[in-house]
Amino acid sequence: MPGTRFPIRTSRPSRRLPPALALFLLGAALGGCSGGDLGRTRQDFLNDDMHRWIGAEATGSVGLRASQFQLTDNERLLRDLAFPLIEPPHSRPAWKTVFGDYRPLPSPWRQEVVFDRTAYGRILIDEPHRSHSSRYAQLMEDVRDDITRFEPFFATAVRVIDLDKKRNAALAHISELSPRERADAVGRMEENSLIVQWVQQCLERRISSYRWALERLVLQAPDGLAADADRLIGELAAQTANPPVAAQPPVVGRALSVRS
Repeated sequence: MPGTRFPIRTSRPSRRLPPALALFLLGAALGGCSGGDLGRTRQDFLNDDMHRWIGAEATGSVGLRASQFQLTDNERLLRDLAFPLIEPPHSRPAWKTVFGDYRPLPSPWRQEVVFDRTAYGRILIDEPHRSHSSRYAQLMEDVRDDITRFEPFFATAVRVIDLDKKRNAALAHISELSPRERADAVGRMEENSLIVQWVQQCLERRISSYRWALERLVLQAPDGLAADADRLIGELAAQTANPPVAAQPPVVGRALSVRS
């Protein structure tokens, strides 16, 4: 019995692209977006030393020479953990954060504009929210994030500063130490010390901003959540006021404290 045959439709040509061509076009589109266009992260930043610039920015901003030594594992981790603490919270729109709008930040010693402690609170309050409680929740989440980041950063800072003390003591015993090697060693100690100071100052600024934001939330939308938020800010402030390690010499003068 002959099988049933179905006629092949030829009146309307298929608009589907061949699979190989479709994959090629998709790859080209994605490749074109990964090089820094449309706010996406530039590929030259995506490497193990992507936060190395933090040390160079810190020393360069106060007129010191950056070290040419390669980063140790602890020094690299110090810079990686420092970045989320020195980047102002909500400084980028959410869509830019998703696409990785990564860029170096100026150190506090380079900035000439006076620190605006109201910027964070104005963003928090002005952005549309379903309810005022979500603003309190966002504030508390941001403070908790900083508390969570505090211990890993300063635990790493303790190791780095302790090793720098040993490095500094060893300078007097290194045979045939060249001026360039000495300069790079001193430069790296200055970098590490300044990074700790940088984070310390940014934490003080965040606490000041958080308190301003909480005061305005209480003023505009009083809620029992204010007590929880105040407790969290106080916890972060207590940690910041008594860090596990202080920047060791050589230390450059600190920027004006913004504690409140």
